[in-house]
Amino acid sequence: MARGGLGLARVAVVVRAGAAPLWWLGVFAAGISVLVPGLTGRRIGLLAGVALFLVAAAVVAGARRKRYRTPAAAAARAGKHDVLQDRRVTVRNWRRGHRWWLLLAFLAALGSGFAVPAAGGLLLAGAGAGLWLKAGWIGRVERDGDALLWVRVDWLSRRGGTPAGKRVKGYRTTGVAAGDAAPGGGRRVAVAARS
Repeated sequence: MARGGLGLARVAVVVRAGAAPLWWLGVFAAGISVLVPGLTGRRIGLLAGVALFLVAAAVVAGARRKRYRTPAAAAARAGKHDVLQDRRVTVRNWRRGHRWWLLLAFLAALGSGFAVPAAGGLLLAGAGAGLWLKAGWIGRVERDGDALLWVRVDWLSRRGGTPAGKRVKGYRTTGVAAGDAAPGGGRRVAVAARS
């Protein structure tokens, strides 16, 4: 990076990166395992799975919010030589770094279906839904502060690095028009120009 600039990734994009894989792997695991009666039977498995889905979504969405709020409140403005990472690159890097954990989680959810059908898959899907909710909450924090939150890429590079991890000393901010992701980490919707 030229002139001492830092590579920055969007906080909300990093959080949201795991949502889709966890959701779809969980739905897929639940769909396969519901075909097996299991030890408890399908009805009990589905009821337990729905309860686990709701609990996982609530816990993941609400966990560690202070670890996001504190650096957001004290965030410094990004420098003009800092390099803003594209949304697509951030998502790809997160998924590559966590691919084995995702595979193990999927296999565990699938295997648990032989005991309690669909429960493990719905638990996984609930974690994915919780990440979407957390990214949406970060988006509201960004809108309230009228600034997007960024974290240094090198602080995320180690295995398991998260924007709320111990290595993260603070965030940087930019205006809401910076980068290619909207507040909350979703794709930025292009607005048609008025004639």
